Amino acid sequence: MELYKRKKWWKFFIILGALLIGLFTLLYTNRLVDELKVEEQKKMEIWAEANRQLAVETPVDDSLDLILEILRNNTTVPVIVADEDNNILFHRNIEISQKDSLSALHQQLEIMEQYKEPIIINLPDSSNQYIYYYESTLLQRLQWFPYIQLFVVFVFVSFAYIAFSVSRRWEQDQVWVGMARETAHQLGTPTTSLLGWMEVLEMRDVDKKLVDEMRFDITRLQTITSRFSKIGSAPELKKADVVEVIEGMMRYLQKRSSAKVTFLFEKNGVEECFAGISKPLFEWVIENLCKNAIDAIEGEGTITIKLEQQSDKLSIFISDSGKGMSRNVQNTVFKPGFSTKQRGWGLGLPLAKRIVEKYHKGKIDIAYTAPEKGTIFRITIPLNLYND
Repeated sequence: MELYKRKKWWKFFIILGALLIGLFTLLYTNRLVDELKVEEQKKMEIWAEANRQLAVETPVDDSLDLILEILRNNTTVPVIVADEDNNILFHRNIEISQKDSLSALHQQLEIMEQYKEPIIINLPDSSNQYIYYYESTLLQRLQWFPYIQLFVVFVFVSFAYIAFSVSRRWEQDQVWVGMARETAHQLGTPTTSLLGWMEVLEMRDVDKKLVDEMRFDITRLQTITSRFSKIGSAPELKKADVVEVIEGMMRYLQKRSSAKVTFLFEKNGVEECFAGISKPLFEWVIENLCKNAIDAIEGEGTITIKLEQQSDKLSIFISDSGKGMSRNVQNTVFKPGFSTKQRGWGLGLPLAKRIVEKYHKGKIDIAYTAPEKGTIFRITIPLNLYND
């Protein structure tokens, strides 16, 4: 539990850091844009003065060269010079086609009028000319730059996160497979040895009832070994009566649970239901969920298994009258390593999810849970994954 809390905090800090970087980039770029706007305003005022001097005065050669140089150097700022009647006298740095050029220029003029007040050139005959301008192409690109940069970073981080998640899940799968197979290997030898000792006990006339119970538990141990050996390879799905499998597992758990634990089986008219399953693995899922329910009710309460059959699928609801789960626990309960138990490994529910969804092409989720109101797990499996 603490491990996942730390991971959540790390995710929070990473997201916060990314937001702060993005905010700083936007603020810094906007500041640069504002400074460039001021510079462009100054340049346009100089450009306007050069236009005024060229129209009003007869400059000497050196002054004429300087004025013409100022006018020629404006290669980025779109400019339109118009008279008092909005007749366009001159334009620069505006890309328009030859067709409908006048209407296109007037459209640009309307945009520039909304952008900023024009610079006025006072002429000797008491008439005026007006210089309209808009942001330079360089300034426009600079304004869009942080958004493009953030988009690229977002795409890169998204791909990196997906790649990392896929790689991490693959590594977890390999760890699970390796651990499961090693466990099966380690259990195999002592289980075989125990069967041999059972034969010795029978030869010594030990109480037959006691021997039968021991044999049953050793058989269960062999089943567990078989379950672990099947993890990591696609199991063979065989036609089986799911109702019978659940009833058998409930009988087994009832014998080994407290008398204060009540098991209920609501079939809802489903007396038999055949599906393609791996019986050892499917029993493991039911057993795991029921044992979690026993832990949730702390050894006293009711565990109910309810069936709902549709044309092509069967839903199995396993509910308990226990302490329920908070939203945080609900969101992480299927993640490997998460456990609310002090000595829990946090592998039971993730393995159950793997068995149901990967091997049986079904789905397992939490249908309902609330603190102090119990939990309902839902397993849904298809009914057509087998050959008669």
